[in-house]
Amino acid sequence: MAWEEWEKAKAAVAAREGAQMRLNQAGASGAGGAGGAGAADLVVRQDDLGAVGHEAFILHGELSKKADIAAAGSGNEASGSTMRAAAALKSHHLELGSELESTVEIWTSQVKHVLQAAAHISNHLDYSKKAHARDDTQIAAELKGRTGPVSVSALHEYFK
Repeated sequence: MAWEEWEKAKAAVAAREGAQMRLNQAGASGAGGAGGAGAADLVVRQDDLGAVGHEAFILHGELSKKADIAAAGSGNEASGSTMRAAAALKSHHLELGSELESTVEIWTSQVKHVLQAAAHISNHLDYSKKAHARDDTQIAAELKGRTGPVSVSALHEYFK
């Protein structure tokens, strides 16, 4: 490579300001989210997890009490008034009876799916809070027992 070509290559690289290597930080345009440099993609605090988990728990309780139309008005009988109405309509050979029964079955299935999702969210967030608290306690105990600075390789193990 001739000296002039080398100088041109250096000048071209120097002209590209945005193509610098950056260590330990995101660029000003931020590959890490809309907030720019230093903004985190996802920040969750223990209080946030607790609030979402609590709301999922409340939703599960309220939905399980109020959304059971199959057993609505059942009292001490085996089936609710909606299913009894469907049976009565079917006994009079009305198509509406079958459709009402089908509607109750679909509704019940959908309510069960929502209840399962709410329970899963609540349980998962409770588990996540406990697991992260346990991990933090373990890391703190391990780091507390050390004398002097913690090596980069030891810290790297916690980020795997």
